[in-house]
Order: sequence, then structure tokens, then C-alpha cells
Amino acid sequence: MGVKNFLMKAEEFIKKLIYIMDTDAQLTLETKLSDVEEWDSLSAVSFYSFCNTKLGKQIDVEDLKAAQTVNDLYKFVEGA
Repeated sequence: MGVKNFLMKAEEFIKKLIYIMDTDAQLTLETKLSDVEEWDSLSAVSFYSFCNTKLGKQIDVEDLKAAQTVNDLYKFVEGA
């Protein structure tokens, strides 16, 4: 997979995350979740549900709690 494909996937993921979080914040993979006001327990539950129901990805709740950046969330989606 080329870098362009990876970046497109990341870009699509960020768009979905912005929707899930209902935020106007400019997110990048390096964005710290603690810097985004809208990243709260409701957003975490919504993200968890999105991954499980829409993507078929099972996420450990403790791993989700430990996520610190947008990239950490992206790794769940990519299965890294």
C-alpha cells in the first residue's frame, strides 16, 4: 500500500471521527484527545459503537480508555 492510499484512509477516518465527536476542531493523527473538548465519555461510547457495529472491530474498553491521540484511535480501525 502506498503512502497516498494510507493518507486517504486516514483522512476519511478523521472525517468520520469529527462527525462522531460532533466537533469543529481541526484534527490530525497527532492531535491529543485531551486537547479536544468534545472527546468525552459520550464520544468514546459512540466511537466504540461505530467500530463494533459499522466496522466489525472489537475494541477492548481499557485500550480505548488508554488512547491518547487520534492516531491511537486510527490504529483500532486499521487493526494495527
